Amino acid sequence: MRDSTGNFSVLHRACKLVVLLCFFHISVTFIFYVRSLDFRFAFAKHDQTASKDTVPDAFETNHFSVDNVTTITKELGKCPDTSPLLVGPLRIEFSNPVSLDVVRKENPNLKNGGRFKPKDCVALQKVAIIIPFRNRDEHLKFWLYYLHPILQRQQLDYGVYVINQDGDEVFNRAKLLNVGFSEALKEYEYGCFVFSDVDLIPMDDRNTYRCFSQPRHLSVSMDKFGFRLPYNQYFGGVSSMSKEQFLKINGFPNNYWGWGGEDDDIFNRLNSKGMTISRPSGAVGKCRMIRHNRDGGNEDNPQRFDRIAHTKETMNKDGIKTLSYKVVKVEKDQLYTKITVDVGEKMARQTN
Repeated sequence: MRDSTGNFSVLHRACKLVVLLCFFHISVTFIFYVRSLDFRFAFAKHDQTASKDTVPDAFETNHFSVDNVTTITKELGKCPDTSPLLVGPLRIEFSNPVSLDVVRKENPNLKNGGRFKPKDCVALQKVAIIIPFRNRDEHLKFWLYYLHPILQRQQLDYGVYVINQDGDEVFNRAKLLNVGFSEALKEYEYGCFVFSDVDLIPMDDRNTYRCFSQPRHLSVSMDKFGFRLPYNQYFGGVSSMSKEQFLKINGFPNNYWGWGGEDDDIFNRLNSKGMTISRPSGAVGKCRMIRHNRDGGNEDNPQRFDRIAHTKETMNKDGIKTLSYKVVKVEKDQLYTKITVDVGEKMARQTN
């Protein structure tokens, strides 16, 4: 009995010791846990205070967006010189009418005013597309339908400007192009300008609507001319010039009223300043024209040949430096910016 009682006493004391050790361990663990909570709370409070001082205002004003996150966390690289999105030759048809609502739905990435810039890279050029315009709504629908997807695949930072001549005076294409240059620069730091007739659609998206080291003639082979260049000096249809190239020749002439002559005047201006015309290949530079009758108010300009012969004498005093016009209305659509302008009245025109 003594042995049993002694063994039980020893076991009892051992159990008490184990319980005491467990209690001590739990107490120590609890104390360290409470201290760690105080430390983490203090750290979090300090971190919140620091964040308030360093986080951009966009967080505090609820204007923070995914684009801002991208800008802060990742600097975009430049777009490649040749876009990987290009598909090459395109099928261009004008048999079925186009709805602007459909064009808007198919181009969800466009911003108000016909503006676009790629999301995955920084465009190499900021391009303003200038379209001289009057009473060509159906043609404009086709242009917007085909060109917006092309320009987006070309990874351009671009805006589309439709310069609409107000009234029923004789059409002045060249002056409208000067107006487009001037008005586009009021909105954005464009460095490149593409001047495009509303009825010309490229048939290959490798024909990039941007600027080059020399002025660029983009509508090289039109179906109207059997997909051939009508003559070597031809600079009509669609062309591009950098801001510097455009200013060097004083822009387009303002005194070509009616059809014809202004493109040859531009060729003379470029030639006189030692610039040459660059062109894509005939295959890449193909384009289709929307067939139509000559517009009323755009009759042949009877003075065009005489004016072309005197380009060197008139170019410094007739151009962007002497441009005058009045903005009548500005309309912002998802697909374009339309600027209606008064480019002058008949009496003023006769005195030029």
